[in-house]
Amino acid sequence: MSAMGNPTNIFWHECPVVKTERQKLIDQQGCVVWITGLSGSGKSTLACSLNRELHSRGKLSYVLDGDNVRHGLNKNLGFSPEDRTENIRRVGEVAKLFADAGLICIASLISPYRKDRDACRAMLTDDNFIEVFMNMPLEVCEERDPKGLYKLARAGKIRGTAGFTGIDDPYEPPLSCEIKIEQKNGICPTPCEMAGQVVSYLDENGFLHA
Repeated sequence: MSAMGNPTNIFWHECPVVKTERQKLIDQQGCVVWITGLSGSGKSTLACSLNRELHSRGKLSYVLDGDNVRHGLNKNLGFSPEDRTENIRRVGEVAKLFADAGLICIASLISPYRKDRDACRAMLTDDNFIEVFMNMPLEVCEERDPKGLYKLARAGKIRGTAGFTGIDDPYEPPLSCEIKIEQKNGICPTPCEMAGQVVSYLDENGFLHA
């Protein structure tokens, strides 16, 4: 019988270079910025804008985009509730490794289920998991519809073991996120304004220096 996956035969190997040393080398503190929200809410736009802003400040970050990881790491997963949970778990584990390396990892995924996001938070300390909720109304997201997915969902052309988030499958908003991005007086913030809000949080909480 194969012993693969048997925890009694797996041991954690400590390396001589620790996280604090890596962070000191690049003068920042590793963390995970987890951006969640409906399709079309602006998650990828914020992730890319934030990545660019951090780069301009000499800070090392990396984006884990929900669609991109499904081209490789998670290409064997579908959109059933079980596969969605596994998709988020894998991304959470990778994000944890990036944070341990000292990077600011920007994870941009719909991640509709609260329990899955909470499971990712539990992988790190609360201080190092920064949940950003793109609190945009469904009608705004559907009007944008950058990938044409809402149109397909409304036409019944997206089928599977789970529905389309926001239409026939639920999105569970965070109960206590660190950052909320939303409209002001009916106007959506610009990518620069959204990135600035997150960068301000990172700066004020000491993540931009070791």
